[in-house]
Amino acid sequence: MRNQVISLWNLIWPILIVILSNTFYNVCMKSMPSDVNPFGALMVTYLVAALISGIIFICSVGPSNIGAGLSKINWTSVVLALAIVGLEVGYVFVYRAGWVVSAASVVANIGLACVLVFVGYFLYRENVSINQIVGIIVCMFGLVLINM
Repeated sequence: MRNQVISLWNLIWPILIVILSNTFYNVCMKSMPSDVNPFGALMVTYLVAALISGIIFICSVGPSNIGAGLSKINWTSVVLALAIVGLEVGYVFVYRAGWVVSAASVVANIGLACVLVFVGYFLYRENVSINQIVGIIVCMFGLVLINM
């Protein structure tokens, strides 16, 4: 029983961090003043994020293992950086275009979920079930309803 609780917690805590962080993310993006240059704001955001990440990285690997830890980094970090900048600036302009918080995130995440079903299938050879295909159709209908 104890192992099942621990196993369940190991599944739940990361998704709770995603939900909490995404909540703050959308509140911050929606609250960004319209006269602020989004790239200047992102620069400050990433400098603070880099500082926090650097401190956590050094604490997690130890000062003597920094080189070994950095040597394992590959192209994914660079592409991820490009994706994050696109995501951030996209949300800035989504909210500046007038989207409301309750709809913008839902539309973006439903669209993302639908695309990732196909990415999983073609890139990672994951199975796509009839339930997932029906779910995509239901999501598309939901997008129509949300945007009416």
